[in-house]
Amino acid sequence: MIVLGVILLVVGFVTGISILWTIGIILAVVGAILWLLGSTGHAVAGHRHYW
Repeated sequence: MIVLGVILLVVGFVTGISILWTIGIILAVVGAILWLLGSTGHAVAGHRHYW
């Protein structure tokens, strides 16, 4: 999810499409939050780890 967010950020920046930029930011932030929760041992959506 983080990688997809970064790809959308780059594509949105290069092409100037703001919706890709916005979706990329959202995906990167949500992916980072889920990754941090999973790495600290909190169960995310019923799973002990998230990748």
